[in-house]
Amino acid sequence: MRIDSVELFDRLASAMNADTGRYELLGDIDLDLAVVMHRPDGDAFRVLLGFRGIECETVVSIEAGAEVAAECWVEGDVAHWQEMFDDIARHGHATGAWTLNTLTIMGDKIQLKAADPMGWDKFHRFNQTLQDFVDAAANVLDEEASNVSA
Repeated sequence: MRIDSVELFDRLASAMNADTGRYELLGDIDLDLAVVMHRPDGDAFRVLLGFRGIECETVVSIEAGAEVAAECWVEGDVAHWQEMFDDIARHGHATGAWTLNTLTIMGDKIQLKAADPMGWDKFHRFNQTLQDFVDAAANVLDEEASNVSA
């Protein structure tokens, strides 16, 4: 499964929404987050994720420039995103340099951007929920690999 696809983020949202116990412990989230992955051909994949309560209610592809309407967005080359998801698949969760927190604090591979300071703050306030959201890719990608080999 391609990481630069709405399908992956739909599957991550479904995994989150099906695992309410995990996310109840982290508390409610209220955030519109855009993900931007720049492809080598100069095009970019963009998706808007709408988190409310303990669910990801919205996963929708967005046009170039629409990410600025989100409260914040994370942006980087698809190769760096792939490295993050590979780390998640390998270890069952992001490790060390491949967590969202480390990636965005360093800002050399994936950058956190926001139109105002509240968006920046919300990303960090809800960081553990967002990390658990992307860490669910370990199961999603493993399930996909199992379906391919079956």
